[in-house]
Amino acid sequence: MTLDPVSQPRSLAARLRSMVRTSELAVVALAGLIGVLAGVVVVVLGQATQWLHVALFGIAPDAHLSTTIGLAPLVLVLVPTLGGLAFGLASLLARRISSGATVDPIEANALHGGRMSLTESLVVAVQTMASSGVGASVGLEAGYTQASSGLASRLGQALRLRRVDLRTMVGCASGAAIGAAFDAPLMGAFYGFELILGTYAIPAFAPMMTASFTAALTRRLLMPEAVPALPDLAAPALADLPAVLLLGALSALVGIAVMRGATLVEAGFRRSPVPVYARPVLGGLAVGLMALATPAVLSAGHGAVYHHIGSDELLAPLALLLLAKVAASSVSIGSGFRGGLFFASLLMGVLAGRVYAGALEAVLPGVAVDHALYALIGMAALAVSVVGGPMTMTLLALEMTGDLHLTLAVLAASGVSSLMTRRLFGFSFATWRFHLRGESIRGAHDIGWLRDLKVGELMRIEVPQLAADTTLEAARRTYPPGSTAYVVATEADGAYAGMVPLAALYAAAEEGAAPPASLRALLRLPDTALLPGMTIREALDAFDHAEADVLAVVAEARGRRLVGVLSETHAIRRYSEEMSRRLSEITGERPD
Repeated sequence: MTLDPVSQPRSLAARLRSMVRTSELAVVALAGLIGVLAGVVVVVLGQATQWLHVALFGIAPDAHLSTTIGLAPLVLVLVPTLGGLAFGLASLLARRISSGATVDPIEANALHGGRMSLTESLVVAVQTMASSGVGASVGLEAGYTQASSGLASRLGQALRLRRVDLRTMVGCASGAAIGAAFDAPLMGAFYGFELILGTYAIPAFAPMMTASFTAALTRRLLMPEAVPALPDLAAPALADLPAVLLLGALSALVGIAVMRGATLVEAGFRRSPVPVYARPVLGGLAVGLMALATPAVLSAGHGAVYHHIGSDELLAPLALLLLAKVAASSVSIGSGFRGGLFFASLLMGVLAGRVYAGALEAVLPGVAVDHALYALIGMAALAVSVVGGPMTMTLLALEMTGDLHLTLAVLAASGVSSLMTRRLFGFSFATWRFHLRGESIRGAHDIGWLRDLKVGELMRIEVPQLAADTTLEAARRTYPPGSTAYVVATEADGAYAGMVPLAALYAAAEEGAAPPASLRALLRLPDTALLPGMTIREALDAFDHAEADVLAVVAEARGRRLVGVLSETHAIRRYSEEMSRRLSEITGERPD
């Protein structure tokens, strides 16, 4: 005797899938689990990187590489250089066994509905850890977010989450990782909103906050760490606003220089005969030589951020250090090391703010200037230029200082930096690299559905068609007035020849001159047709360019054989329906 499949008990996995797909509370609980995983990822990668610093550079276990002085010059040069060789060879092997291009959280949410490869993500995380571990001037945030988002995506795919929920989980994981890394859960949540989801979606608020706070709590439990105390900060006054806004604009210029520099270095290596695996060797050598002057150029410089906020250094050494850090980060990224510029941009911003404060004192003698205040403002403004997210950096400043007045000044400078970067450059670092690969995305907004909606899925297969050499009399007998709006003409082998509006077919008979012998004389748009693989956006552009209501769909590989037709009205209706669905996801209307 067999049980009815409907009456059989469902497996645990099936019940979990059902709960997550039907209950918002289950989604929040899943986000909490993802937050815990992200916190563990941050601890593991952070500790592994610190272990590499201790083992390779000989620093104290509780010290920061970027603030440790007195290291042996030979160590400073050889570790990044030989580490670059090992990294290059290992990356060469990884590329040979890789299944394809790695998708990061921004690209996953923009184009793939949150789908990521866990294996590829873990490889990137290990590469980022190794890059920072040997001293390359890159940040660990790429490893934190990649590994955490890869885990979240894999878990979401196993539970068969809807596209909107899977994207939310990827955003939760990335934001949670950043929140745990800085012990700043609010900042982490808005990192997820601004940079990974691309919007402040109402349904994502509770999951995002839950993930970020649980990640920060997990990191505190597993790796308690005392945050260095900041110096007392002067409250910015209204009279300081012009100087704050100018710092935001100058920070944008520095951020653009960093992004351009990394691209130019990478382009230079591509034009050179240096093999790919050997490029990190030269990058590591350059960083090592700069480290002879100051260790602050090594790794992300996270420890040096707090050191230089409260330090009392002269203008010239700070300016040289800023140039060195910009060069080290550009060379590290451009030579092929894995990592991000977020963490590095924080130190560059601190240095830029202090240089700016020193310049203000030189230009306006007698005016009291709080160097630490401008260091924090510069930190946020430059990071906004490089990675985007003005509210993300504003909340980081708030969680670091607890000073609302300072937060307002940071917000003003961040807004100017964001505007300047968009107007002068147009991209953040992540989206700029997508642009170099030929992608048109400018953020994590979900545009993947536009690419998934193809002409082949929208076209109509039943086509009113005739041979191009059919006589007008035969054509009129086949398609009397009102039967259709158009006729598609084809060649003898089925290839597309052109469109014939039915009105033109009957108008030809009413003219005084001798009527044409066949449809061929009435053909329109003979060289304009759609392909089944075109996206709906490309189809709408084609309609607009051709000024046509209907276009034929042809198979290019089969000699432009006619396979269907698509009307502009139907394409617009489907586009509107999909747009309505995406809007309902943002406003909180979950699909049935």
